[in-house]
This record gives sequence, C-alpha cells and structure tokens, in this order.
Amino acid sequence: MVEIKPIRTEADYEAALAEIEQLFEAVPGSPEGDRLEILTTLVEAYEEKYYPIPLPDPIEAIYYYLESRGLSRRDLEPYLGSRARVSEVLNRKRPLSLEMIRRLNNGLRIPAEVLIQPYEYKQAA
Repeated sequence: MVEIKPIRTEADYEAALAEIEQLFEAVPGSPEGDRLEILTTLVEAYEEKYYPIPLPDPIEAIYYYLESRGLSRRDLEPYLGSRARVSEVLNRKRPLSLEMIRRLNNGLRIPAEVLIQPYEYKQAA
C-alpha cells in the first residue's frame, strides 16, 4: 500500500493509478473504498493540472449537442435565426454572434465557455 501524499511526479502518478486499479472493486465506505476515493481525487487534480483537456471547437460542440439530443438543424432556428443563417453558421460561413451564443447557452445549455472559443470560419470574399 502506497502512502497517500500529493502527486508531484509522473512516478507518483503511475503508482497512484496502479493502486487505483487494485482498489477498483472496493466497497464504498470501507477503508479501501475511502482510499480509492482519496487516490482518485488526487489523480484527477494531477491530470487537470498536467493533462488538461482543451475545450471543443464551438461548431463541433453544436453538432455534438444536436446528435446527442436527437435534434435537427431546424431545431437551431430559434437560437441562430433562419434556415439560411443556421446553414451559414454550421458551414462556418458566418461566426456565432454574442446573441446566438446567449440563446444557445440558455436554450440548449451549451456552455458559453465552449461557444466563445475562437474557431475558423470562411469569410465572405
């Protein structure tokens, strides 16, 4: 059993992961379950610091939300505007406006921090 301490190095991280794997079936509330919970929290903190996951591209996030909720492009019209406007945004011919971002955040609960990320779009010639 490894001493519980902050994870500061890659070796500490690997040791914690190995112990988590051994404790994976531990009963919640048992000493082993408590140890698993503590180690998992330490590993999550280490991963957040050293292996951050970048936020997704805003347009890819919109597509994901549509697919995961069984929605169609037409369902975006109340948030983005006309069918043509929805097409322009999803085809990256028009950037999301602040008002569109607000509506998508309020209506579909797409996180604003995802929608405000810079992304490439094709400017009209």
